[in-house]
Amino acid sequence: MDSKEELKTSDYLRGIVLNLPDSPGIYQYLNTEGTIIYVGKAKNLKRRVYSYFAKEHQSAKTRILVSKIADIKYIVVNSEEDALLLENNLIKKYKPRYNVLLKDDKSYPSICISNEYFPRVFKTRKIIRKEGTYFGPYSHVPSMMAVLELIKKLYNLRTCHLALTPENISQGKFKVCLEYHIKNCKGPCIGLQSHEEYMKQIAEIKEILKGNTRIISDMLMDEMQKLASELKFEEAHKIKLKYDLVESYRSKSEVVSSVLHNIDVFSIETDEGVAYINYLHITNGCINQAFTFEYKVRMNETKEELLQLGIVEMRERYQSKSKEIIVPFELDMEMNGVTFTVPQRGDKKHLLELSILNVKQYKVDRLKQAEKLNPEQRSVRLMKEIQEQLHLEKMPVHIECFDNSNIQGSDAVAACVVFKKAKPSKKDYRKYIIKTVEGPDDYASMQEVVRRRYTRILNEQGEMPDVILTDGGKGQMEVVRQVIEDELHLSIPIVGLAKDNRHRTSEVLAGFPPQTIGIKQGTPLFHLLENIQDEVHRFAITFHRDKRSKSQIASALDNIKGIGEKKKTALLKAFKSVRRIKEASIEELSKVVGEASAKAVKEELNKE
Repeated sequence: MDSKEELKTSDYLRGIVLNLPDSPGIYQYLNTEGTIIYVGKAKNLKRRVYSYFAKEHQSAKTRILVSKIADIKYIVVNSEEDALLLENNLIKKYKPRYNVLLKDDKSYPSICISNEYFPRVFKTRKIIRKEGTYFGPYSHVPSMMAVLELIKKLYNLRTCHLALTPENISQGKFKVCLEYHIKNCKGPCIGLQSHEEYMKQIAEIKEILKGNTRIISDMLMDEMQKLASELKFEEAHKIKLKYDLVESYRSKSEVVSSVLHNIDVFSIETDEGVAYINYLHITNGCINQAFTFEYKVRMNETKEELLQLGIVEMRERYQSKSKEIIVPFELDMEMNGVTFTVPQRGDKKHLLELSILNVKQYKVDRLKQAEKLNPEQRSVRLMKEIQEQLHLEKMPVHIECFDNSNIQGSDAVAACVVFKKAKPSKKDYRKYIIKTVEGPDDYASMQEVVRRRYTRILNEQGEMPDVILTDGGKGQMEVVRQVIEDELHLSIPIVGLAKDNRHRTSEVLAGFPPQTIGIKQGTPLFHLLENIQDEVHRFAITFHRDKRSKSQIASALDNIKGIGEKKKTALLKAFKSVRRIKEASIEELSKVVGEASAKAVKEELNKE
């Protein structure tokens, strides 16, 4: 599009925006081909659409969307609720490129009660509304199988696919099958079970699938007592077995409070590019519908906007008429005759916590599935978490961590471990013998090592880390900063990992002056930082022990005239320790290093 066309389009759009009404409604953005690329809702159409063109947007996606708008259409409605419903329908109809997309739930099964003269009850993944009444979809398949098993034990329904019309039955077109002979079916195909009795069972099954198990339980109890009063104990016992089945099923349901009835519960969790929304429906204190679904986020929608979309979608899908909706936070949303509740305590709070637990578990499961397919995805997620938590400008692909080790100032050493893509890169680990510091001065030792490390990298034009971790608190961070920023004039974020009195990672410090960053213990991110700290400590301690061991041997044998590395190695191999060399006779030593060297060793060790 040339500049003249752009100017013409801009004037055209400005004219539409300035003439938009201040009413609630739906707006649609179209591209040059006339394709709908975005659908949105608004309480005030003019104000909402004007906001797209009145400022420079931070989001790159929004800037691209605005650049592709060639035309605007809108629909005025009576209320915000109507706008929500219309937006939901238009998004599903046109699937605009820049809208949130609901991930299809075809993989989840439902329970269907067919629209036949003698209906069948079965599980299916195909939804054909004109062929039956559907309950679900069930995201937890074992729950669906449990309710189907209950129905099978309570009612003798047909499982065949015969066309059981009154005409076919009266004409005697059918014969009973094995299911009749094993008493799983009462033979409606040959007229042994009336339509009225069969439909009474179907009505009860619908109540069970709606979650109204209490009604069925009470009905069975009344029938059992009636039969018992008539001294029909055998029939009463059969009803009691059914009653026990229903009560057993009810006890396994999530019963919150019998007072709570016909309530919807929603919660939301987000990850990069995806929102997870959990929906629970409560009937007579029991959860009879539970479903978690995903939206693929397109335009950096907020949690509030995504949850609003989810509420409309789920209520329409499940045909919910609940007058109360429990949500985790306040929503700028109105629905006719519906109350939104953000509970603080009690049974409703318990319901919300249960929904949050479900949506978090679903998110974790989805992440684990994705990470199995792409192992690097976990590393990227951890790096992004570190970047977000520590407010870093770039993703910390390359992390370096330092630690000192000495005992009362002797054999002072330091170590640097390197993690790349959240995994140890052992070929890049480095050991340092402290050269310029005398005595136990951890701060000066840390400065020497950091200075040597990054001066060399600068000279060799090597790769600088994205983050430097110090095994210590504010003091260690400051001395590292003095070298990095004041001396070497580098800009590398510095993070401190402080330990408690049990030598466990207790807090993470970042920024100057350092601030404590709250990272929950037990999370993968906390484990990664803890692993880095443990690894550098292990590496430093191992190096220090090796050096101290060598120095102890060196003090005994290295200063003896005529004893070089080969003879020292031969003596240690033969006698295992300096103490045993000292206790050995000249004859024994001579067999290993010769008589002259044996006398020199014996004389020197006796002096010590």
